[in-house]
Amino acid sequence: MSDIHQQRQVAESFGVDAERYDRTRPSYPEAVIKRIVEAAPGPAFLDVGTGTGIAARQLQAAGADVLGLDVDERMAEQARRRGLEVEVAKFEDWDPRGRRFDAVVAATTWHWIDPALGAAKAAEILKNQAIVALMWNVGEPPAELKSVFAANSARIFPGMPNPWASTVPMVEAYQAIPDRAVAGLNQIGAFAQPEQWRTDWELTYTRDDWLDLILTHGGLAAHITPEQADELRTATAAAIDAHGGTVTMHYSTLTVLAKRA
Repeated sequence: MSDIHQQRQVAESFGVDAERYDRTRPSYPEAVIKRIVEAAPGPAFLDVGTGTGIAARQLQAAGADVLGLDVDERMAEQARRRGLEVEVAKFEDWDPRGRRFDAVVAATTWHWIDPALGAAKAAEILKNQAIVALMWNVGEPPAELKSVFAANSARIFPGMPNPWASTVPMVEAYQAIPDRAVAGLNQIGAFAQPEQWRTDWELTYTRDDWLDLILTHGGLAAHITPEQADELRTATAAAIDAHGGTVTMHYSTLTVLAKRA
């Protein structure tokens, strides 16, 4: 996962079905949102890779004044429909026009940005003592379903990444991503030592809710054929029915927070 930021075309494909993404993707634990808002010295937040604004709306509800930034106009337009202000640009190329922020946040998006370049850009636009806060939701399905999901993915679209095939818990495999973000923050010397924490929680999906969600994983909707999508839904539905009709995902929210020195 160390070079995932080089797969930028995946990051720029989620907008193919922005409404589904907004409808199905999980939000973030309120305790994490509250801790981030309280750590910032003021309310001016930039949400990098805001997508459809899932985290941005939570930050707003907790008292932040959020400007969203996303590379995909389709995602930005969905966020605007939900009442958010969003600008469209790659973070590395974005012109803040002299604006400075109390927090730069990214919710399951910072891995699409070069960690050193992203850290340097954040340092440029943050006020002194402001923060950068990076979150990732990592989901672990029940073991028996995980193995079936992996087999289905390998059979239906063998050339695509298959995270379900991980032989270790997803959160352990994913830890390389926040570790790389921390290395990027440390590399530029503009931030105090980052702190990291993990928040565990669960969410139970009905079969239909899970089938609605799965095409948002890894930008699948933009990279597989309608026939493959139908085959995936059929195979997944059969597996969930055999499992009792629901999927209880164990989520871990990994958070990195660092203060601008």
